[in-house]
Amino acid sequence: MTAWEKESPIPPNPLVPPSPDPHYAKKALLVLTFVNCWDVGWATKVQDTFTYAKLLALFIIIITGAYQLFTGHTEHFTFKDSKHEVTNIALSFYSGLFAYNGWNYLNFIIEELKDPVKNLPRAIGISCLLVTIVYVFANAAFYTTLSPADVLKSEAVAVTFANRLYGSMAWIIPVFVAMSTFGAVNGILLTSSRLFYAGACEGQMPEILTMIQIQRLTPTPAVLTIALLSLLYLTVSDIFALINYVGFATWLSIGVAVLCLPWLRWKQPDLARPIKVNLFFPIIYIIASVFVTVVPMFASPYETLYGTLMILSSVPVYFVFVSWKNKPKSFQRGVARATRVLQKLIMVVRPSNK
Repeated sequence: MTAWEKESPIPPNPLVPPSPDPHYAKKALLVLTFVNCWDVGWATKVQDTFTYAKLLALFIIIITGAYQLFTGHTEHFTFKDSKHEVTNIALSFYSGLFAYNGWNYLNFIIEELKDPVKNLPRAIGISCLLVTIVYVFANAAFYTTLSPADVLKSEAVAVTFANRLYGSMAWIIPVFVAMSTFGAVNGILLTSSRLFYAGACEGQMPEILTMIQIQRLTPTPAVLTIALLSLLYLTVSDIFALINYVGFATWLSIGVAVLCLPWLRWKQPDLARPIKVNLFFPIIYIIASVFVTVVPMFASPYETLYGTLMILSSVPVYFVFVSWKNKPKSFQRGVARATRVLQKLIMVVRPSNK
């Protein structure tokens, strides 16, 4: 049992079971990889549909919780037996932040947004506010019926909640759980593949990732790379350990990226900034990032070590394919040959700059 399961009174994403079957996860990942390789429009429709389904399920839970609350079910609103050590609180943030992770993915698809200077800040602000309100209300709804011990013992909190209250209609929540998870995976494939594509276009990743499918116009190599990495992560059997590995790597990486904002504001004050924010926000974020990355190093050194190794795994790739300029001719020919084989196999080319 992880530190999160032992200490935190708040579950992660309210609709995601903590112990999914990896075989179903692999099948869902393969289906969504095909969708994202086949058509961007399909991927967008999948994302919209499953997001609406997730919100509908959460609203059903919130309305049920409001009824329970108004009928006097407040006995489980307690922090009894909770532990308040700083290390436990820091570790619990990984699972808590996992539920809210997604706002940063909007930056990855900025090239595909209409009027990004106007719509990107608006989309991030609205989504963060909406998700925060909905998730807090959903968690409050759970505690109108489930005790903290029930929540921690449950394999799927929303399903346990439904079994207690919905009777013969309890089956609807597991369906929504599956739809929620499916949509979340699609969102990560859709956005993270654009990050790989953009990085490759800047010369920071292998050339094959700059290419798009000639008929479908999708960044197929980037999508396939994300899918392969995801399948590799699924070899970790403990979902909470995986969340901690990825959580540490994610928040450390984002924290370092945000650190660049005040640094550039100081070193290059005249740099063009289409989207400019008050420095109060990045400074608060950096402080929070230090808390959720440094403290867990002492509370869970092995998991933070694995997270660090995940980040460092990119170093040899960058060194071999980008930084190393004087490569042997034989190595260059081998890379070029492999690139051509992959181009022919998945029918991809670099997009025209015209």
